[in-house]
Amino acid sequence: MRAAVRTGWRIGAAAAAALRGRAGRPLSQAAGESGGAEGGGGGSGSREAVERLVREHPVVVFMKGSPAQPLCGFSNAVVQILRLHGVEDYRAHDVLQDPDLRQGIKNYSNWPTIPQVYLNGEFVGGCDILLQMHQNGDLVEELKKLGIRSALLDAEKDQEKK
Repeated sequence: MRAAVRTGWRIGAAAAAALRGRAGRPLSQAAGESGGAEGGGGGSGSREAVERLVREHPVVVFMKGSPAQPLCGFSNAVVQILRLHGVEDYRAHDVLQDPDLRQGIKNYSNWPTIPQVYLNGEFVGGCDILLQMHQNGDLVEELKKLGIRSALLDAEKDQEKK
């Protein structure tokens, strides 16, 4: 199970362990307790709207810009990491186009920065956590749980054959 636990701006050694929900509670409960975007207004930044977006696809990224044209280095890094793993089919939401969504996603996750990555509706974290998961191999395993075979596994096999 994943959900970011922040200790300052550093994440614990094992990304899978460090990415556990606040005190083991489900993310939706933890976000609700933190005063996430409330109300039945149903606007793009409402808790209900954000919940729909994070659950609309197995891989969802809230970023600045688009995968074709990221507008910050951290968003670009997330796009590049996903590309390295061969993840092309994901939903990306440009928070610069919608200030309500930009604040709503921060409230929902209780995480202050963009980009934010969700796997199977669960908050994973931002660029730093995705990078750490990529480096230690956890991202390959998490993608496998979603039925996505990382392209890095195929590249590794090709390298072994040589």
